[in-house]
Amino acid sequence: MDEKKGTAATRAKDKYNAANYDQVKFTVKKGERERIDEAAVRLGLSRNAFILEAIEEKLRKAKEQQD
Repeated sequence: MDEKKGTAATRAKDKYNAANYDQVKFTVKKGERERIDEAAVRLGLSRNAFILEAIEEKLRKAKEQQD
């Protein structure tokens, strides 16, 4: 019999995330992740929240330049 991987809760979360979120993977040089994490901690943010805020700021500036 095939063994199912993960708990039911994990599978449910994975299914929800797949249906509702896109994932973007990017690569940074060694040590850059730590710099990002340190900056995020200083602002009381998670790494993900810090990166999303940075992207939103850049997108806003790009839009302002177009207008």
